[in-house]
Amino acid sequence: QVQLVESGGGLVQAGGSLRLSCAASGSIFSIGTMGWYRQAPGKQRELVATKTKGGSTNYGDSVKGRWTISRDNAKNTVYLQMNSLKPEDTAVYYCNAKSTWVGGPEYWGQGTQVTVSS
Repeated sequence: QVQLVESGGGLVQAGGSLRLSCAASGSIFSIGTMGWYRQAPGKQRELVATKTKGGSTNYGDSVKGRWTISRDNAKNTVYLQMNSLKPEDTAVYYCNAKSTWVGGPEYWGQGTQVTVSS
């Protein structure tokens, strides 16, 4: 089992910045790609950004060029630096960790609220 604990959400004005953190514990040897997804009210959960153990990244179109995902494998922690925030970025942000093998379990954090005021 893997536990994911997120921190860093909150309320910020448009144009501001926030940094989310997600620390993994438990069976960390089984973790491959880590990343972030978000879900706004009435919308489906969507990809924000992911990063593999080897460092490859993938970003959702709406955040490309504004946000950066980073990862500290030694600390089993993934970060999301969010700059130039917009009201439409308001959502619950979930940390995600995937197993290293196909078909293995996938883990989710409890979610952290990010609210961007206009």
